[in-house]
Parts: sequence; structure tokens; C-alpha cells
Amino acid sequence: MPPPARDELRRLHFINALFAQVTGHDLYLAQQIQEAIAFSLAELEEQTREHPEFAARYDAAFNASAARLLGEFFAGQPRHGFFHWDATHTLTAATPLFARAELMTGLKQLTPYRESTLLVTNLRPALLPPDKRATPRRQRDYEDALAYIRELAAARTAPSADLRLLFL
Repeated sequence: MPPPARDELRRLHFINALFAQVTGHDLYLAQQIQEAIAFSLAELEEQTREHPEFAARYDAAFNASAARLLGEFFAGQPRHGFFHWDATHTLTAATPLFARAELMTGLKQLTPYRESTLLVTNLRPALLPPDKRATPRRQRDYEDALAYIRELAAARTAPSADLRLLFL
């Protein structure tokens, strides 16, 4: 059996980290979750084989499916809060003013929980679009956004709460 492709290995480690609470860092279980997500995206995967330029679309769909699955997992756990913020939800979502408003909404929803997860997806593509050059200014904006989200989450979370902040 040939070794998995680089993208498949990256997705496997992504799933293993994202679902660590479910898999206990067992790569076999993570691979089963990865294969289930890939199965749900079989048609898009076939199109990606025929048109390699669709790879970014497949990655976005894979990440969205994984985020949705993680949300469903946490929805079944009444003692654990979960909020997902997609930075590409709107054209202005990743700008500081709109990001603050959406993240504050999420942090308010997570306030009653002692343990919670805040999932931030697509921040990099929103601020560093793959079809545009990664200029120093765009790179700085991305780094500033990461720092801003970390600081906002730390400032608006109770010291006794356990908030897991995940960036995808």
C-alpha cells in the first residue's frame, strides 16, 4: 500500500487534533473520521482528481464539514460550549470591527460554560487570499488579527473557564 499523499496526511493530523477529545489522539480513529468526511465529499473529490485546480474548493469543503461535525459533537454535550466563526462568512467579516462584533456574540454564548471551544475558520484565506500576493502588509494584518482574537478571548473569558481557541 503506497504512503498517503501529503494532503491526506495533513488532513489526518488536522482531524486528529480537532477531534482529540473523541479519538484520544488515536490515528486509526482519526482516519475513520477523515474517511467518513471524504466519503460525504466523494463527488467533489472526483471533480478534484479531474481538475486539480479545484483542490482549494475541496479543502474548504472538507474543513467546513469537519467544523460542522465538531459542532454536532459538542451540541450533544450539555456541559461544553461551542461557537464557530467563519472569517469568510461575509466580505467584511475579517475586518476588526465586524470580527469583534461576531466574536463577542460567540464569547457571550460561551459564558455559561466552564469548558468551551471557539473555532475560527478561514481567517488566513480571508486576509491572505490564495489568488493574491502575500504582501508584508497582508501578512502583518493576519498576524495582528490572530493576536487580536487571542487577546479578546483572554480578556472576555472568566479566569476559571477553560476556553479552547482553535484556528483552521
